[in-house]
Amino acid sequence: MGIFKLVSPFKAAADQPRAIEQISKNITSGIKQQTLLGVTGSGKTFTMAGVIEKLDRPVLIMSPNKVLAAQLYGEFKQFFPENAVEYFISYYDYYQPEAYIPQTDSYIEKDASINENIEKLRLKATHSLLTRKDTIVVASVSSIYNIGSPESFEKLRIFLQKGASLNRTALTKHLIKILYERSEMEFIPGTFRLRGACVDIFPPYSQTALRVEIENNIIKSLSEIHAITGQVIQELKDVWLSPAKQFVSEDEKLAQALESIRAEALEREKFFLSQNKPVEAHRIKQRTMYDLELLEQTGFCSGIENYSRQLELREPGSRPNCLLDYFRNYKDFVVFVDESHVAVPQIRGMFNGDRARKQMLVDFGFRLPSALDNRPLKFEEWESLVPSVVFVSATPGPYELSVSKNNIVEQIIRPTGLVDPPVKVLKAEGQIEDLLERIKAKTAAKQRSLVLALTKKTAEDLSSFLLEKGVKARYLHSSIEALDRIEILRQFSSGEFDVLVGINLLREGLDIPQVGLVAILEADNEGFLRNQTTLIQIAGRAARNVEGEVILYAQRTTPSMKQALLEMDRRRTIQQAYNKEHHITPRTIEKAQVKMEEFENISKGSALNAIHSVEEALPSAKNLPAFVKDLENQMREAADNLNFELAATLRDKLFELKEMMVKNKKKGKRK
Repeated sequence: MGIFKLVSPFKAAADQPRAIEQISKNITSGIKQQTLLGVTGSGKTFTMAGVIEKLDRPVLIMSPNKVLAAQLYGEFKQFFPENAVEYFISYYDYYQPEAYIPQTDSYIEKDASINENIEKLRLKATHSLLTRKDTIVVASVSSIYNIGSPESFEKLRIFLQKGASLNRTALTKHLIKILYERSEMEFIPGTFRLRGACVDIFPPYSQTALRVEIENNIIKSLSEIHAITGQVIQELKDVWLSPAKQFVSEDEKLAQALESIRAEALEREKFFLSQNKPVEAHRIKQRTMYDLELLEQTGFCSGIENYSRQLELREPGSRPNCLLDYFRNYKDFVVFVDESHVAVPQIRGMFNGDRARKQMLVDFGFRLPSALDNRPLKFEEWESLVPSVVFVSATPGPYELSVSKNNIVEQIIRPTGLVDPPVKVLKAEGQIEDLLERIKAKTAAKQRSLVLALTKKTAEDLSSFLLEKGVKARYLHSSIEALDRIEILRQFSSGEFDVLVGINLLREGLDIPQVGLVAILEADNEGFLRNQTTLIQIAGRAARNVEGEVILYAQRTTPSMKQALLEMDRRRTIQQAYNKEHHITPRTIEKAQVKMEEFENISKGSALNAIHSVEEALPSAKNLPAFVKDLENQMREAADNLNFELAATLRDKLFELKEMMVKNKKKGKRK
């Protein structure tokens, strides 16, 4: 039996067995690039899981954003409960990159709020990759950004084994070296404490802590303990302990790096003076010397990633280390790029945007030239690091189709028997009256409707018109606050209103089986919002309901419309023939609720802990303002990730706490 065990009440059906077999065969035969062209609702995620189980190799799943990454993470946690399913996304709740605008002489200092729980999950992902082969990492495309060297991270790990020789002083020194902090008062992730013969260590990537009992320089016992109570959970024979942060340096490398940084700063200062730029010369000297002092004393400084090239002793211009480098022990790992038509352009474009911003900082003395090597991968570098990649999309882009050539695996048949919804092209004249009648018919059948407009004003005006006609409608676009958008989507999902009018927010990720009508206004307006890919994606929103239909209102049939219609007709013909041959009656999808407890832990304290901490362990009046602020951060994080149910719950709890603050304030005044 392999190391990956797929657990699911469902078995592969329709096109899935063939797709799993073909993709697996392509990978084992050495084909580097292939595409899974799977229509909406065909179970592409289950197919990916089937390939993982069949191949038994470590896997990286890349997603174009945090929302889809979170959904995949929840699903794969359910599919592989016995394996290491990890989550790796940007750990910033808020991020304002360092920048300089010469036109206004404005320096914008880096401002960021790091989500400690996401940082913990990132460390857990790298720790798992270095300690166990049965690892699946679900990541956003931010995984191509610079992180610490896997060589240093691995070399500085500590292997603890019961009965092995170990000096307590040497252990504590090494813990400090790998950026653990000693804390006797507050035992939190990333700290350690001394208790007689015991050293308690709380790894930042773990829910539990370690207790190392040392007697006569021998490890007498090794235990996993509860971080709060100190109660022993289980005795251990051995364990690997990884560094507390991603960027760590070995002593010999650090000494060389400091000299290299100092020399570069001196050279840069001389360059600016030779160009008669004393302000820039003073600036680069002052900033670099301050960072050097911190690095010498603590081995860490703010913005340490900007010195990563020297700290890792890399050559100028060389690519940085990224998450892919942590797969270095597994030459046969597999990469899935989900929604590749969106993700691939993101990967391709990241380098240029990052370079333009940093070049300004270098030119005006805010950063050393070596900071340019703290960057995301170039697209060619990403290609070279991926041994085997499967692009996954209902509408693959030109790149995926060109590199896959004859290795495009189609997954056209849905296990539910649903076929691509019929598409009608109707004249734009009288479109609103026609649309109103169709919406009323769908509403009477207890189905919901999505309407796509081209502008925000059109969306707002149409929503108002429908309300005047007695239709429960709302509009949705980017000018609406994040939390309000979440609430609108929640209400639409739960059926509190029947029609949602939007622009381009209704493509990937909005899968509501009750949607029976998708109407696209001005479908003949060629461009990003009405190209072939977008039209097929939008139409897919109606593909989960057996009575779903799509209406395109247009004055003419554009090339994009023609290609989209031909492709959907082709798929529908295949699906209908399959259903007829196998005597399948299509049925509306019953959307399963994915258990996301661990994903919810990404927000500090988690959904459950956040709510329990309010209901069961109310903070004191003194700590209440800080608690409210923390809960607000959790709510914003949930909103940004489109986790609207969690955001709404946290919002309600915030109202309660703020009322409590007002009451406490009034009590204080009376006293």
